[in-house]
Amino acid sequence: MITTELVFVRHGEARCNVDGRVGGPATCTGLTHLGYLQVQRAAAQLAAEHRGQPFTALYAGPRLRLQQSAHILGHALGLEPLVEPGLDGPVHGEADGKPWHYVKTAANGGPHAHPDQPWATGSDTWNGYLQRAEAFLHDLITRHEGGRLLFAAHGETVLAAHALLLGLGPMTEAGFTVSHASVTRWQHHHNRLGQRRWMLDRHNDTAHLAALAAGATP
Repeated sequence: MITTELVFVRHGEARCNVDGRVGGPATCTGLTHLGYLQVQRAAAQLAAEHRGQPFTALYAGPRLRLQQSAHILGHALGLEPLVEPGLDGPVHGEADGKPWHYVKTAANGGPHAHPDQPWATGSDTWNGYLQRAEAFLHDLITRHEGGRLLFAAHGETVLAAHALLLGLGPMTEAGFTVSHASVTRWQHHHNRLGQRRWMLDRHNDTAHLAALAAGATP
């Protein structure tokens, strides 16, 4: 039997992604037109699912691209997004708004390259961010035990969920691809013997974007 379920939708393509810039809280300018269409595709699929098995709550972090993604999802499902600062992405410090090429060159790699070192003045460390995000997700899951939670999420939040539920500890050199508007689903199973286990049902599912990639409109 599946008890708790977590469904993460990464935000759609954002302007900072297209521009190759760090989209921190000070400089995020939201989704591109394509980003809106991508999330609309995900929302249509999840709305059909929601009619048969409703989601308990819709959560989002505070950055603009997440707020816009959550608004699209909430409109389709009839849910009011709940904004949680704990679902925000990493703190980028002085890197906020700068080209990623410049930031990575100055830091000799991206955030994952040296996981215990800040990648800019005032930024998180990668492992420090993961620890904070994992702690928040753990508390949120405990609070909603037995529910179905939907997230408009950063890719980093999906990675934090994997690190938490797979028990990975500090991040290794391996990682996970998280595409724009992809769907990732975790399910907590409770079997007849009373045993409980988290199962990754799907990761980075982009099947709902196939028609869009082929040039179709919603």
